[in-house]
Amino acid sequence: MRINKNFRNTIETQNKILKKEKMKEKIFYSSSNACEELLKKFNSSIKGLDEKKVVEHRNLYGKNIVTHEKKKTLLKKVVESFVNPFTAILFFLAIVSIFTDIIVPIYQNNPEEISILTVSIILIMVFMSGALRFIQESRSGNAAEKLLAMITTTCTVIRKEEGEKEIPLDELVVGDIIHLSAGDMLPADVRILEAKDLFVSQSAITGESDPIEKISKINEEENISITDLQNIAFMGSSVISGTALALVISVGDDTLFGNIASSVSEESIETSFSKGVNSVSWVLIRFMLVMVPVVFFINGMTKGNWLEAFLFAISIAVGLTPEMLPMIVTTCLAKGAVSMSKKKTIVKNLNSIQNFGAIDILCTDKTGTLTQDKVVLEYHMDVEGKEDTRILRHAYLNSYFQTGYKNLMDLAIIEKTEEEENENPQLVDLSKEYHKIDEIPFDFTRRRLSTIVEDRKGKRQMITKGAVEEMLSVCKYVELENEVKELDEKIIKNILKTVNRFNEDGFRVIAIAQKTNIPIVETYSIDEENEMVLIGYLAFLDPPKESTTEAIKTLKEYGVKTKILTGDNEKVTRCICKQVGLEINNLLLGSDIEKMSEIELMKAVEETNVFAKLSPEQKTKIVTSLRNNGHIVGFMGDGINDASAMKAADIGISVDTAVDIAKESADIILLEKDLMVLEEGIIEGRKTYANMIKYIKMTASSNFGNMFSVLAASALLPFLPMESIHLILLNLIYDLSCGAIPWDNVDEDFIKLPKKWDASSIGNFMIWLGPTSSIFDWTTYAFMYFIFCPFFVSHGVLFNDLVNHYSGAELLQMKQNYIAMFQAGWFVESMWSQTLVIHMIRTKKIPFIQSHASGSLTFLTFTGIIILTIIPFTSFGKAIGFIPLPASYFGYLIPCILLYMGLATSLKKAYVKHFGELL
Repeated sequence: MRINKNFRNTIETQNKILKKEKMKEKIFYSSSNACEELLKKFNSSIKGLDEKKVVEHRNLYGKNIVTHEKKKTLLKKVVESFVNPFTAILFFLAIVSIFTDIIVPIYQNNPEEISILTVSIILIMVFMSGALRFIQESRSGNAAEKLLAMITTTCTVIRKEEGEKEIPLDELVVGDIIHLSAGDMLPADVRILEAKDLFVSQSAITGESDPIEKISKINEEENISITDLQNIAFMGSSVISGTALALVISVGDDTLFGNIASSVSEESIETSFSKGVNSVSWVLIRFMLVMVPVVFFINGMTKGNWLEAFLFAISIAVGLTPEMLPMIVTTCLAKGAVSMSKKKTIVKNLNSIQNFGAIDILCTDKTGTLTQDKVVLEYHMDVEGKEDTRILRHAYLNSYFQTGYKNLMDLAIIEKTEEEENENPQLVDLSKEYHKIDEIPFDFTRRRLSTIVEDRKGKRQMITKGAVEEMLSVCKYVELENEVKELDEKIIKNILKTVNRFNEDGFRVIAIAQKTNIPIVETYSIDEENEMVLIGYLAFLDPPKESTTEAIKTLKEYGVKTKILTGDNEKVTRCICKQVGLEINNLLLGSDIEKMSEIELMKAVEETNVFAKLSPEQKTKIVTSLRNNGHIVGFMGDGINDASAMKAADIGISVDTAVDIAKESADIILLEKDLMVLEEGIIEGRKTYANMIKYIKMTASSNFGNMFSVLAASALLPFLPMESIHLILLNLIYDLSCGAIPWDNVDEDFIKLPKKWDASSIGNFMIWLGPTSSIFDWTTYAFMYFIFCPFFVSHGVLFNDLVNHYSGAELLQMKQNYIAMFQAGWFVESMWSQTLVIHMIRTKKIPFIQSHASGSLTFLTFTGIIILTIIPFTSFGKAIGFIPLPASYFGYLIPCILLYMGLATSLKKAYVKHFGELL
């Protein structure tokens, strides 16, 4: 069955890879061929399709619907919530309890011995654990539905018979001709046929905020990222400005958007937490599978009562299992979630809290995480590099009066001018002093924008801003030392040197030029952009956050490496990394990643900490490679382009300002996009893990020690050292006293490094420290059997010799009292040793002196000791087979426990020295 499932998964993965490759092939083909060729290939025309062809194309290429994984049925959700290794153990114990406490007494006609206490406790724990998981899963929405919600429900299409008309989105087919205008959401992947000032925002796809111009020109570049193609627009993108006529080349699942949707809708990977919890469960199950038959055969052979031996063997399994394990784990996670909510962090998936603490690599985008995600105009200077208000004035007139899309740099110019106008009269009321005559819009061929303005005196001038090299190509003159001089090679060389210096420091530099001797005409064209005068530069910066440097340093101290995965270019990325103190060990581009094999990439991701110009798919590849290398990976993102990588990581982290799909894909949502908030989450995650592993290790080893003791006793003693009800009661009160472990203090040195789940360490811990208690259990056996019980019960006669001194009812009573006192003595000693060792094991330091448990844990553990110590003296104790212990018993118990605590501390230090860590 498992093989068939793996085979299906392999086939599905291969199909998805093939589908993705076909999608890329179609897009690149459409980008690199002429419009006429494409219309012919898709059996279409510039006038659109007729109804007959619409039907044919729908049958051939499919509907324009992005499908996703089917929702889990209610039954499947319930089953998955309640069926796992932890609850399987508890279900098994419940069945055993029903058999021993209900069925057997009924079969033996002893209705007074029927007890539903144990099975009730176990079933309540099963219900609470499963219910919490069910509620948590139900609260998380379907990510693919969020993707669908982003797409507009209608689009404008041209059909032969009807011309231009609005149709529902799902009626669009490959080969349709659609009309695009400002405000439209792209309904499919399209090839641009005609465009006028068309600017499209691909932030939903690539994560980059700057819109790009789309044109109809054939693509001739070979090594280009799919999202950089200028004549292809993708489903889910939005039109910022301009208009266009486009040919639909892919619909529904075949689009880039559909491919992202299908990867997001896949079930989440099995995280380190899930693997760790499951491995712990199987360790406990294996120990039970070994212990139960051994105890069964030893008791059966030595005592001859095979039914009693079977029931006792089952009680060993009950005792070996920490019944409160699911409750403690859930409580630890819930407590962590509450603590993190107070630190500007929302936990969507409880299990992710431990993963948060376990991550040793944090992958994050640059924009908005390392930087403020805000373009600021830092300098407005003349060609010599001096601050000049006149440059800012000209830049403002250009940006304010242009009617196209105002990008972040335009907004930064306007904001800067408005900030300074109170201090500088030259900047006051520029919008009233001038009026616009015309403009020549920006395009990616010229990479310039010009506005023609006129002041109240009738002075008309053209002001142009744009990329430095393109501006130099239209400038004949330059203003230097208050003079207009002709540009020569020396001046151009100095200009480029200055600009490169700013670029290396992370600034985006654009040039400003003007021209006053322009003709007075109604409409101006790009032909007028010539013989201009270069007057200065504008230098912009997306400044790093003040907290970023400290955050990266702090994360490193906590054993977390930061890796930058960005879609931005190499130069800007290098500069920002330098500014925030992130040393670049190696830098790889998306184009480099594309050429690597899986093995090469797995090696490269270890040596590289900065990746630039990445596509969404490449981000996912990097995260997957890091996880395949054994790392616990966190991915922080806020766009659709990050959603797939977040799903591939052990823990997806997003922010409350992110797009819906990113928030739905995330396990953790930060209310503040700041790496310092991550530090708080990581610390809380490690505390949560520490307290969970404390409980698991100390309880498993303590229970194992008890069972090891019982195993020896069952082979040597003529009676059972403890009844099944005693074992369950002992474990229950012990587990309840552990209820405060989620709130326990955690040593500072423990949270300094990430911790991974390691089931083998739990087994080593059980074997190493568990039998320690057995030494004192055996001492207690000997003391109770040979000294204490004979002295206080049988007048110096040992249990096996009672038959030689007593008979009839007196013999029966004497045996019962002997066994009752023996069991009461070990019951109390076991609770003292089992509970006090919590304080030994919870820290590798000296307990009560160098490290203190929390007040609540201390209170509960000592309360548990008191309650268990009192039980033999109560009517309840009598009902379950105990008799009161003489006060002199404690003269033995106290030095015995002190010696045990001393030995446990010594062995703990030896364990740490041998294995390197305690928890």
